[in-house]
Order: sequence, then structure tokens, then C-alpha cells
Amino acid sequence: MWGSILTEWASLILRWLHVVAAIGWIGSSFYFIHLDLSLKPHGDLPEGVYGEAWQVHGGGFYRIMKYLVAPAKMPDELTWFKWEAYTTWLSGIALMVVVYYLDAELFLVDKSNIDLSPLQAGLFSFFSLALAWLLYEGACRSGLARHELPFAIGGYLFLVGLTYAFTHVLSGRGAFNQIGAIIGTIMVANVFAVIIPNQKKIVAALLKGEAPDPELGQTSKQRSVHNNYLTLPVIVLMISNHYPLLFATRYNWLIVAIVLALGPIIRHFFNERHAGRKSPWWVWGIAGAGMVAIGFLSAAGPRDIKTGALAAPATYANVEEIVLSRCSMCHGAEPVWDGIVTAPRGILLDDAEHIHRNARLIGRNAAWSSAMPPGNVTEMTAEERAVVAAWLAAPKP
Repeated sequence: MWGSILTEWASLILRWLHVVAAIGWIGSSFYFIHLDLSLKPHGDLPEGVYGEAWQVHGGGFYRIMKYLVAPAKMPDELTWFKWEAYTTWLSGIALMVVVYYLDAELFLVDKSNIDLSPLQAGLFSFFSLALAWLLYEGACRSGLARHELPFAIGGYLFLVGLTYAFTHVLSGRGAFNQIGAIIGTIMVANVFAVIIPNQKKIVAALLKGEAPDPELGQTSKQRSVHNNYLTLPVIVLMISNHYPLLFATRYNWLIVAIVLALGPIIRHFFNERHAGRKSPWWVWGIAGAGMVAIGFLSAAGPRDIKTGALAAPATYANVEEIVLSRCSMCHGAEPVWDGIVTAPRGILLDDAEHIHRNARLIGRNAAWSSAMPPGNVTEMTAEERAVVAAWLAAPKP
């Protein structure tokens, strides 16, 4: 019992820290992108200043100026924006270990894809995470990132390819988390390995009385732009584990492909507005069409959906037998599954009253998707999911 309690508390604390740190990081990132795009050059600015912006907040007025490379003399104090990013990644990786690696059998492995052991699944997750970042970093350092549009298209296809592979190796939930972790790692590594080191090199040059290399600032800006366009997709992926119709349905990889496209398109709208250019209202038409497409794809059911005539009639008696044999060992008043002390989320499925009360939840998680049982540890069949779906669709007396 104590192991379960400690794991639950660790998950809560790490998730809370992760969300708070992410709010700080993403908020400051969005603010500085907006600020950078809204800067206006004027004739009365100090030498080396690219532009300025006047802003009002909290009853005060702020005049903000940006130097194209760096001021001629170092200021006495500098605020560095880095710990928000580092804390987001560190708490996220710790949460990934607690939730996905320690309970890999439930949340990372799907034996209907590949019968991996928890250790094999964890190693696959870790090494694919590191390899994906190395490939991205190598592509950037090779100079490919200078060609913005081809690099963006190539990066998009790379992430979609990874998603397709992950959804056919790991569980749907684990695959969504894995691609989100890869994007988050790329974003934090941009801060840790490029943006902050380049800023430190600029500061060091100023302290020596030397002119900083303009290339350092340009490279940092390039990586910052990458992070800007990746932010919205990674947020969807990080919260997707609450939505089984996204991660546990037949076309889950295609849903991610649409999300990876819609996020940058929506950011483009705001970036254009912040830069004072004409608002690309067409963005919202594409975003709306994309959301409709996701809705239809999420309604396709699980990958192993049963078609044709059912071997067993869709009666409540059959549904009850399926639920009691596949679900109640966790969702019971006294769970018998090792490591589970109380029914997850307090949902009981051990008698007729509870099954009828939670019928829609059963459908969402075990009939219209394959989210439950997690990792299909109780080996619920496609035929059984179809029986439950047919019972839910039938008119009730």
C-alpha cells in the first residue's frame, strides 16, 4: 500500500511542478516572441539598438529596447530566462519515469503491437528520445536549418514518421507521450545547448572589450523560432493522456500529424499580427477543418475493431460478464490487481448499478477506443469491445 501511496504523491507533486514550470517557460517565450515582432525602429534610439516597444501593464508604462547584437558596455545586472525551461524538462522526465517507466506494463506497453517487457519498452523510449534529439541537432549544425521552409517540411515529416513508428511499437498513450517528450527535449536542448551558451559567449566578449559575433545571436534566434512553432503541438500531446479517443483509436498517428500541422499554423497567425502585418484569417479555416478531421478520425474506433456479425448477442448479461472479467479486478471495491489499492478515479465496475452508471465511460475507454484495460493487460478482445459498443448503441427500454 505504501508503495502505491508514495507513487501517487510523487506523480501529483511532479505533475504540479511540471505544469507550473511550463506555464512560466511558455508564457515568457510567447511574451518575448511578441515583443521581438512588435519592435519598431526610430531615429532617436541609442547606437546599436534595433528597435523599441512601448507597453503598459499593471498601471505602469514600459519602454523596452533591443540591441541588434549587444550593448557596447555590459549592464550591472542581467536576467537570464533558463530555469523555467530546465525545470519543465527535469520534472517532465521525472514524471515520465514515475508514470510510464515504473508502470510500463500498464501505460507504455501494448502487447497487441509488440510484446515488450517493461525494461525493453523503457530502454526503447529512452534511446529513441536521445537519438531523435541527436538527429535534429545534427541537421541544425549541418546548415540545413538555414533553409527554413524545406527544413520545416523535413522536420514535420520526421516527427510524423516517428509517431507512426511509436504507435505501432508502444501503447497509444505511451506513443503520444513519447513524441511529446521528444519535442519537449528538443526545445529545452535548444535553450541549454545553444541559446544560453551563445548568450554567455556574447557576455564574455563584451567583458573582454571585444565585438560579439553576430552569428551567435542569429543562431539563438533561429532555435527560439523553432521552439515558438513547436509549443502548441507539445501542449496537446502532454495533455492527450486524458482523451482516449485521441490516443487509443485506429488513426491516432494521423491525429498527431494534424496537430503537428495546426500548431505552427495557429502560431503563424499570432506572429503576423504581433509583427503588425495583415492578419492571415485563412488560418482559422484550416484550423477548423483540421479539428473536424480529428473529430471524424477519433470516431473510427480502436485499431482492432471487429466488423461484421457478432458471435455473441449484445445483451446486458454478456456486457456484464465482459466488464467483470476484464475491468473489475482494478475497478472494484477491493481491487485484486497488484499495486492498486483503490479503484482508479473512484470508478467502480463490479455490479449492475455501477456498470449502468458508468456506461459512457466504459464506451469511451473500452469500446470506442482501446485505452482500457491499460496495455490491454487483461487481453480484452476485439469481439468483446464490439459487443460493448453494440450494447451502448442499442436503444434502452
